[in-house]
Amino acid sequence: MSNASKATANCQLHTIFAPMKILMVCLGNICRSPLAEGILKDKAFKAGLNWSVESAGTNGYHDGEPPHPLSQKVATMNGIDICNQRSRRFVAEDFERFDKIYVLAEDVLSEIRRIAKRKFDASKVDLLMNELYPGEDLDVPDPWAGPEEEYHEAFKLIDAACEKIIEKAQNTRNKKPTTSNQQ
Repeated sequence: MSNASKATANCQLHTIFAPMKILMVCLGNICRSPLAEGILKDKAFKAGLNWSVESAGTNGYHDGEPPHPLSQKVATMNGIDICNQRSRRFVAEDFERFDKIYVLAEDVLSEIRRIAKRKFDASKVDLLMNELYPGEDLDVPDPWAGPEEEYHEAFKLIDAACEKIIEKAQNTRNKKPTTSNQQ
């Protein structure tokens, strides 16, 4: 075995949890999904997970815009900087680029199905709140045009769901293969 092959084999033995590419999607990509991107990115980094987290919106009304000022304010108040994010529209090819796609509301899921057409892959998509309340298909309420308190509430819901995602990843990472001595 060559030195390069040994090095590759050694690296493979030490890979505990594969890198993940996760996309958070809401309607306009200026309120909820930028918060979700920032929160999960922050938690994954702190947990030592090699994840790429991005966000998108289904309507494209705000393409290229930064997150809503109140989303930025609430994120900053919680130690997360999302000011450099820019809105982009969800595209069907996102199913090829991402391992997991979390949507923040049922209507967004319908839009993703419509946009993706044949590329839609149900095994890659789930409502974010199903992480906390499996199978209940709950939305994260859209705080757009609402008072600041609605942005705080959205943050709390998203934060709790992202914490659950990290817990699941850590539990998966910490499970050790069992060997059987039985023959």
